[in-house]
Amino acid sequence: MININRYHNKNKRFGAKTPLLFIASCACICILISFQTLASSSGFFAPGKQSSGKGGSVLGGLSPTEDEFDGGTIALGSTGQALTLFRNEGGRPVNIKGIKLYPSSTVSASISLNECSGIPLPGGAECPIVVSIKGLQDGAWRVEMLIQHDGRSQLTKATLKGDVDAGDSTGQNVLSDVESIPDKVDFGSLSSSQPLIKSIILRNVTATPLTIKAVKIKSSSQSGYRLDHDCEELQPSQACLATITWAPQQAGQSDGVIIVEHTGSSKIASIPLMGKFTPDTATVATIFPNVVPGRGLLVSSQEAIDFASGIENEASISVSLVNVGDSDLKLNSLSLSGTDNGMSILGKGCKEGTILRPIEACPLTLRWVPVREGSILDDLQIEHDGARGILVVPVRGNATKGVSKESQAIVEHAGIVQRIYKKTDALAGFIITSHSIKKAIISGPGGSRIIKHNIPVVIGGVEWNITLKRTGIEFKNGTDKVSLLFDRSLSSSGSSSTSSSRSSSTSSSDSQ
Repeated sequence: MININRYHNKNKRFGAKTPLLFIASCACICILISFQTLASSSGFFAPGKQSSGKGGSVLGGLSPTEDEFDGGTIALGSTGQALTLFRNEGGRPVNIKGIKLYPSSTVSASISLNECSGIPLPGGAECPIVVSIKGLQDGAWRVEMLIQHDGRSQLTKATLKGDVDAGDSTGQNVLSDVESIPDKVDFGSLSSSQPLIKSIILRNVTATPLTIKAVKIKSSSQSGYRLDHDCEELQPSQACLATITWAPQQAGQSDGVIIVEHTGSSKIASIPLMGKFTPDTATVATIFPNVVPGRGLLVSSQEAIDFASGIENEASISVSLVNVGDSDLKLNSLSLSGTDNGMSILGKGCKEGTILRPIEACPLTLRWVPVREGSILDDLQIEHDGARGILVVPVRGNATKGVSKESQAIVEHAGIVQRIYKKTDALAGFIITSHSIKKAIISGPGGSRIIKHNIPVVIGGVEWNITLKRTGIEFKNGTDKVSLLFDRSLSSSGSSSTSSSRSSSTSSSDSQ
């Protein structure tokens, strides 16, 4: 403290006013000292001016080792790394609380390495921070870095600068704020009709959040492109996924472009889209299709059912129908293309409604009782709910003579009559060779026989009630009815031919 009385006694010659002048001088000195003390706090000067600059602040704290860090030259579209160093100029440890980057519009910036955070930085120690810089537009670039800490200044500023080089290209080149990985979608050449799917990643390469307003495809209506995505809000460095499905509708080149509309500075991004459809030449379908995942696939143990030649009596052949797919398969119907050749499907084994599990099989038996001499060209048709939906197996054979229907057997088991073929098949191969109102002659397998009106006759093991009509003969057994029609031209011409045209119709269901 200053001794006011001492100065008063020593300077009496100044008079009564001297103490007052001395007191005023002391007050000015105290105010100046207080002002200098307060000036050292962060409230009077910009924090950057206290802590930034080579050598740091006289009061200590975190400061950059350079006034401006040189980030060098970065190629347009590429990413470079810029190193910054910071030193603790104070005597006590400093904790880093946060780092914020403010890049110019020509680049995007992000922290790739931070050795200053995590543990307190001791006094006099240095730590590095590496910043990733991506060139978006050719020209000079600048990034301001603000670091929050618990040192005296509380805030430290550092500057990075450099240039973006466009290489050999001329003019101003601008990259979108949204990066596409890959930068183009090429489906190549497609020859099959199976759709192809590819994906792209859309990434926010800026330091600010972006909103994806729309992602769409511009191409011709016949190109067959379809796009799905879940892109909405993208934070810095955040990415989203979009998928493109290509199902071309016509042959040739199918080009287009994916357009991404966003809220970044460039507002839009585009990704080229291309593919070429060269369909294979159509070929004859094989009897068995290829395996289709998730579907049943019906195959036969034989690609063709061949009764060979020289058949004179009844003949039967059995084949196995196998489900070689990976799902259950249901047989909807089994039928033959021909109806008047003595070929029939036995009602045991494979039948309508049979369900075959994967790798399961059932037997199918074809029975052939030739109704006339010669070859047969028939097909077995099996409809199912598996791949392709139908299986067609050729049926071939050659008979040297027809087999008589008179000896056909009827099997009775446990009181139930089970015929081994349809009742209407008993009349297969018969034609009318002579006709009148009271009697007629029919010819078929085994020879000819006389038919009389209202007199029952047994043919093929079935008893038929006979009705002679002007147009032909009606055979009836229960609810089953077969009509043989007579060709009137035979009687008018007096021809002795044993051939005639005929047709047959069956009412109700055939008994098995």
